[in-house]
Amino acid sequence: MIINLSEQHSLVSNWIAELRDIDVQSDRMRFRRNLERIAEVAGYEISKKMPWEEKEVTTPLGISNCKVLQEQPVLATILRAGLAMHTGLLNYFDKADNAFISAYRKHNPDGSFDIHMEYMSCPDIEDRIIVISDPMIATGASLVKSIEFLKEEGTIKELHIVCAIACTVGLEYVLRAHPKACIWCGDIDDEITAKGYIVPGLGDAGDLAFGSKMQN
Repeated sequence: MIINLSEQHSLVSNWIAELRDIDVQSDRMRFRRNLERIAEVAGYEISKKMPWEEKEVTTPLGISNCKVLQEQPVLATILRAGLAMHTGLLNYFDKADNAFISAYRKHNPDGSFDIHMEYMSCPDIEDRIIVISDPMIATGASLVKSIEFLKEEGTIKELHIVCAIACTVGLEYVLRAHPKACIWCGDIDDEITAKGYIVPGLGDAGDLAFGSKMQN
């Protein structure tokens, strides 16, 4: 399932516009905060699909029957670009366990690239709800490989994916690999370059959020 949050005529569309705008995106703090906001909205929507239970809560004046989450999800992200969206999800699921995955494109002289996985830190994920964030789903290759990396540690009960901008080709690739996943997108673009960059997209989300890096 794919949910395009920009189709709901909400503030998400404003934040996406600022992420894309070359005159605004150079403000790194604002860029990170907009990614965070989009993830917060997605987290709120995801919470509606999670299991809830009733709990008696003692107030200063009596007892209240409240609804609370039955279980906390595991929040996962792909370093480093996903950190801002991860923060947004953690703002809402503030008791969640966390997983961090190092995945990056290793560029070859001919312009192609391979996905390299170097590191993962995660809790017990057996039969858990996983919410994984990655600001850009271009080809979908790094995301699929990261999810497979996670699945080596246990069976995922339910998978939610949160991104700012996705390409149609990447979404199709992810859903072929994980057909039961629910993908929450800030917006969706149709074009991708031969080098795997989304058009019009917004540029390199990791560099815009955290500064330029040396390319291996």
